[in-house]
Amino acid sequence: MESKSKHVIDLAKEIIDNIELSEIDAQSILLKTTRLARYADAVEIREWLKMEMQGFPSNNPTAEKYMTKTGRWINYDEKKGSWIPLAQIDASIKSQAEKIKQLRIPDANYAAANVAINNIMNALHAVSTEISRLSGIRSRVISLLHDFATTVYYERIFDNLAESIFEEYKKEIDLLIAKNSGDILDQIPSVIARLSDSDKESISQALTTCRRIIDSFANHIYPPSDIPIMLGGNEISLKADKVLNRINAYVSQRCESESRRNKIRQNLKNLYERSSAGVHSDVDAQEARNLFFNVYLLLGEILKLDAK
Repeated sequence: MESKSKHVIDLAKEIIDNIELSEIDAQSILLKTTRLARYADAVEIREWLKMEMQGFPSNNPTAEKYMTKTGRWINYDEKKGSWIPLAQIDASIKSQAEKIKQLRIPDANYAAANVAINNIMNALHAVSTEISRLSGIRSRVISLLHDFATTVYYERIFDNLAESIFEEYKKEIDLLIAKNSGDILDQIPSVIARLSDSDKESISQALTTCRRIIDSFANHIYPPSDIPIMLGGNEISLKADKVLNRINAYVSQRCESESRRNKIRQNLKNLYERSSAGVHSDVDAQEARNLFFNVYLLLGEILKLDAK
């Protein structure tokens, strides 16, 4: 079954092609773009497109916004403008074009001919001006439709790419965690379940589990030792309670870049402290999810140091 995301991408691309290749009429493009706006949850765009099909109501902020965007105002202060839908704009353009075809110099004597020519030239100018104004509205509407479809298209393409990249990375991390500290994977579902509840107790339990995951991770990759080591010119303890020291020792032995080691050390310290503090202080669901997500990625980054 075709995914919604792929359907949105295909529909947006179809609209872009329809516009750029002038394949279908404006009304058909409006209908397709309305469907795209519905799939993309673009509420304001849907409201505007409804006006393009049914006409623009007065005393409506969205209507006035898109009256301006599409160049429909004749006199903004007096609220005079083309409040009519796009189909009527198209019909008016055709109607005005027919008027031009019908304008001709009538049979008359010399004196009357001058008057007739002036009248025809004035009429021609008025009709041409109106066609230009209406065509400008139509052009702006089509341009906005194109911009919206293009934005949706590239946003969804990027989302799919990012999702694909993350999924591939996640598979790598899961394999590394399973190989090096498999029991951590068993704890992840419980964290996700608790974070989905969003209540304070569940968040606190999830953060406690995050901290335990880091503790368990340290025990797997660098078991406790009573013998200290020198790290960065300092003697550091590797005992059971020195969780971060042991992880940093592991990183130091596998990463040549000092800046990267510092980055990992600081990130690890921040995540561990915040996970610990969150058990006793206010951490909302969104921050808790971010903490868990960053813990997961950091453990993966550390394990990938050995996978090179």
